[in-house]
Amino acid sequence: MSVLSYFAVVALLIVVVGAVNEKWLHIQSDIVLILFSLGISVLVIILGQIPGASAVASALRGRNHFNFAAYLLDGVLCFMLFAGSSRVSVTKFRQNLRPIGLLALLGTVVSSAVYGLIFFAVSFVFHMNMDLWTCILLGCIVSPTDPIAATGILNKLGMSKNVTSVIECESLFNDGTGVALFLFVKGILSQQKGGNFFYIMGKELFGAIFVAVVVSFLLFSLLKLTRDPVKHILISLTDVMLVYVICEHLGFSGVIASVVCGMCFAYMRNRAARKLMVQDPDNLYDDFWEVVDGILNAVLFMLLGLSVMNAKVGRFFLILIPAAIMTVLLSRYAGVRSCTLFMEKGRIPGNDIEGAL
Repeated sequence: MSVLSYFAVVALLIVVVGAVNEKWLHIQSDIVLILFSLGISVLVIILGQIPGASAVASALRGRNHFNFAAYLLDGVLCFMLFAGSSRVSVTKFRQNLRPIGLLALLGTVVSSAVYGLIFFAVSFVFHMNMDLWTCILLGCIVSPTDPIAATGILNKLGMSKNVTSVIECESLFNDGTGVALFLFVKGILSQQKGGNFFYIMGKELFGAIFVAVVVSFLLFSLLKLTRDPVKHILISLTDVMLVYVICEHLGFSGVIASVVCGMCFAYMRNRAARKLMVQDPDNLYDDFWEVVDGILNAVLFMLLGLSVMNAKVGRFFLILIPAAIMTVLLSRYAGVRSCTLFMEKGRIPGNDIEGAL
């Protein structure tokens, strides 16, 4: 199946599910998309276990040979992060810098360690022969919350803006901690020098911030030279692509760099709002990024569910799925709970941060 054919089918599924949901179900759109696609994948997995229907399941799996990782990491991720972070309020980010920093750093570290310990206990009970460091390494992968899911869902739930800002920003910045911790534990696991955790994290974080700020400032200076809103959009696209490629090449976090790009452009556009309002009276720039964000999020959630179709079913399959879900919830709670010990009560007005997370 060609790439165009594959995306035509994905788009058709999104449109049909979206129309049915809007007419009868009234479930949050991203949630219903991933539930529907997961349902398709589970059905294919079940068919694969039935002798008479295994050929049908194999044929459907053969149609789903799509490089999801390349599509996300080397394709659309930077645009989705830019679109999401461009809606983050810089003022609220500064006001809530302490809880955001605690959740992104301490929360991720604690969550990774707790996940590893719990999952190691599960593997020991069911004789799955997994060592502790491998379980902690898995925790480093799953503990950082997904910035795309967070920004895509929270904007539609009507929560307190302070709490929404904290959750969004934390999910956008915890990638650096997760990557640094992953490399550190991976070095221990492979019996090589893991490197200094704080050095790795500092390189990932501050290198990304430096590149993003410098390139965004230079390209925004170029943006001010033109009055064409279409060129403004093109410059913003160029900015996030260029920054992401440079950071990935230098070993910095392209994810964090994309987030910083979005926040930089939002901040500089707010400062030049009066001038840009005259140049873009129809608000094409904001509408473009809102549409791009909506389409890419819908495609992502559909592809996430369909990617499960190719999962290999082993003898521990039915144990690992519920165990992994419960372990993530418990470890995330432990991470957030540890952060609340260092926060002043009522630091984030409007909602209870622990309950929200």
